[in-house]
Amino acid sequence: MTESANKPRQLNQEAEVKNITLPKTLFLQTQLLFNRELSWLEFNRRVLEEGLDRRQPLLERLNFLSIFSSNLDEFFMIRVSGLKQQMEAGVSELSPDGMLPAAQLKAINEKLRPMLEEQVRCLNDEVLPGMASNGIIITPYRGLSDRERRELNTYFIESVFPVLTPLAVDRGHPFPYISNLSLNLGVMVDMGPGGESGGRFARVKVPPIVPRLVPIGKSDTNFTLLEELIAAHIETLFPGMNAGQCHAFRVTRDADIEMKEEEAGDLLRMMEEQLRRRRFGAYVRLEVAASMPGEMVRYIAGSLGLSVDDVYTIPGPLNIPDFASVYKMNRPDLKHKVFMPVHPAALSTDEPIFEVLKKQDVLFHHPYDTFSSVVDFVSAAAADPSVVAIKMTLYRAGKDSPIVHSLVEAAEQGKQVAALVELKARFDEENNISWARQLEQVGVHVVYGIVGLKTHCKIALVVRRENGLLRRYVHIGTGNYNPTTARIYEDLGLLTTNEAIAADVSDVFNYLTGYSRQTEFRRLLVAPVNLRDRLLAMIDREVEHQKAQRPARIVAKLNSLTDTKIIRALYYASQSGVEIDLIVRGICTLIPGVSGLSSNIRVISIVGRFLEHSRIFYFANGGDEEVYIGSADWMLRNLERRVELIAPIDDPKLRARVKTEMLDSYLKDNVKARRLSSDGSYTRVVSGDHDAEFDAQSSFCDSHSCG
Repeated sequence: MTESANKPRQLNQEAEVKNITLPKTLFLQTQLLFNRELSWLEFNRRVLEEGLDRRQPLLERLNFLSIFSSNLDEFFMIRVSGLKQQMEAGVSELSPDGMLPAAQLKAINEKLRPMLEEQVRCLNDEVLPGMASNGIIITPYRGLSDRERRELNTYFIESVFPVLTPLAVDRGHPFPYISNLSLNLGVMVDMGPGGESGGRFARVKVPPIVPRLVPIGKSDTNFTLLEELIAAHIETLFPGMNAGQCHAFRVTRDADIEMKEEEAGDLLRMMEEQLRRRRFGAYVRLEVAASMPGEMVRYIAGSLGLSVDDVYTIPGPLNIPDFASVYKMNRPDLKHKVFMPVHPAALSTDEPIFEVLKKQDVLFHHPYDTFSSVVDFVSAAAADPSVVAIKMTLYRAGKDSPIVHSLVEAAEQGKQVAALVELKARFDEENNISWARQLEQVGVHVVYGIVGLKTHCKIALVVRRENGLLRRYVHIGTGNYNPTTARIYEDLGLLTTNEAIAADVSDVFNYLTGYSRQTEFRRLLVAPVNLRDRLLAMIDREVEHQKAQRPARIVAKLNSLTDTKIIRALYYASQSGVEIDLIVRGICTLIPGVSGLSSNIRVISIVGRFLEHSRIFYFANGGDEEVYIGSADWMLRNLERRVELIAPIDDPKLRARVKTEMLDSYLKDNVKARRLSSDGSYTRVVSGDHDAEFDAQSSFCDSHSCG
C-alpha cells in the first residue's frame, strides 16, 4: 500500500464519529476506514489466489484467472474511469477514507501491477504447460509444422480474411475508433517505392466472431491463437507493401452511463441512446503485448490520450477470458466434481406446490437446492387457472429466461401480469430492453421503476383465487431470477404465504408501479424507505442488550460493506462489548481488530467454487433471535439509491437452519475463508492442530446429497 493509502485521516470527532468514544491517542493515529477501491483490489487478489492454488483442478485455475481479468475489466470501465473523470475535473473532495482521486489512481496502479505479473506467470508457467501435459495444447504459430501451416492457410483465406479490415493511419486517415475490450494488432507498414517515405501505423481488429482458439487440423484439443494466424498472413492485407511485425493490444473504455432520468420522456428510448453512447466512452486503459516496441506503445497511448500509467504490458496472451472455450470442454478430470442440485424436501413429493405452501414456508439454498423449483413455481402459477395475477421484479433475467416465458404464457392466458424490468442493470441493459419489449407485446404491464432509483429487490407475488377468496404467495430472494447464474451463485430464497409479508410485498409493488409513497411496512425492511433506520435501530438494540447482560451478537453475511453510518454503528457496538462476525465476500472498508474501536469485530471473506452472493443478517436480540435475508448490501447505493428488500425468517426451524447450518458453517470454514487484518491484508484461516479441515461449500454439497 502506498504512503498515501496508509496516511491516517485527520478526523473531526463530532462530525465524523458521532457515538464513538475513542481514546485521544487513537484519534490522530488511526485510520477509521479502508479505501473502497483498494479493498476491491484485495478482493480480486483473493480471486487470483484461487487461480494460483495448485490444489485446484487445472481448468478451475484457468477459470479463476479468467474471472480475475473480467473483474478488472469492469473495475476499469466503472471505478477507474470515475476516478479519472474526478481528477480531470479537478475534484478536491476526499474519499471517505481521506484520499484524493489522484492518490487512489496511483495506489491502484502500484498494487495492481504485481498482481498482473503473478497472473501471467501462473498462466505461462503452470496452467498452459499443465493443459499441454493433459492433452490440451495451444501451440505458437511459429511452432507448427509445414503441413499444419498449409491447412491453416486455407482456413485463414476462407474464414478469417474476408472479415478483416486493416485501418492505416496517415494524413487522410485519422487514428481509428477502437472498440471497448477489443483485441487488436498494431503493425508498421512501409509504403514501398513510390509511396510516402517512412512507415505508417496500421491497426487490424482481431474479429470477435471468429474463435480465438483456432483448431489445428481436425483436432479439438490442439489450437493456435487467432492473432498469431493473422500476424503470419499480415502481408495479404497490405499487398505491394512491406508489413512489419505485429503486436497485440487491447483497450478499455469508460462504460459508466450517466443518465438524467428526470429529463427523460421515455426511459426505454433514453437507455437505448445511452447504450449507443457507451461505445464511445473515453479510453481508460491500454494493454500491450510485451513484444511491442516502446515507440509504438507511446504512439498508441498518445493517440488514445493515455499516459504511461495507463499502459499495462502483458508478457503473455491478452484477454484470458477468451480461453473460456477450453473450460467448457468435457474434461471432468480437470474440473471440480460434478454435483446435482436437489429439490428441498418439502417439494420432493407430487403434491402441488400451492398445497405445500399453504402448510409451510419453503427455504432454498442455491445452488445446492435447485433453482428449477423457483422456475416451477412461476410456471405453475402461469398454468394454474386459479391464479389471477403475477407480479415480478426482473433485474438480471439472462438471455433465454424460462421465467420470462412463463410470464408471457400467463399474459396470453388472460392473467394480470406486471413486471418491473430494471433497464439500468449494468451490462444487462440490452437483454432487459429486449425482454421489456417482448413482454409489452403480449400485454404484460411493464414498468421501469422509480425515477432516480434502481430496483434491485428480488420479489415475486402470485395471487390465487381459492374458495372465493384471494390468497397471496410470495417468493423473496437474495439473487436474480436467472437459472444460469443460479447454478454458480450462492443465494437464498423464501416461499411463503405469510399474510403480513404478502401484504408488504403488495405495497412494494404499488410503490414501484404506481404513485404510492409508502413509509411504513409490517414486516419488511425496504430501502430507501426504512431499511437503514431499522438496521441502525437493531444494531443499537444489541448494544442495549449487551449493557443489560442479555444475549447480544451480530452476524452479517454480505457482498460489500462500505456505508459509513452502518460502520459507525458497528464500531460503537463493538466498543460496547457486542461480539460481531462479518462474512464479507468483496469490499469491506470497516477496519476490524483495532483496540478501543473494533476489537470485538471479526471479518472473513470466502472465495470458492461458488460466488457467495446471499445477504443474511442475524441478531441475538436478548435471546429472541432474529434472522433476515434479502438483496441489500451495506452500501450507500443500496440503502439510499436502490429499491431493496430484507425479509424476516419467521419459521423457527428455518431460522435455526440459517443460523446453524449456514452462518455457523461459514464461520467454521478453514479452507476457503480468509481473515481481514487491521492493516488491510487478508490471510487464510488456518486450522488448529486438532481441527479437521472444513470447507463450507463442500459441506453444503455433501449435506444436500449432491453427487
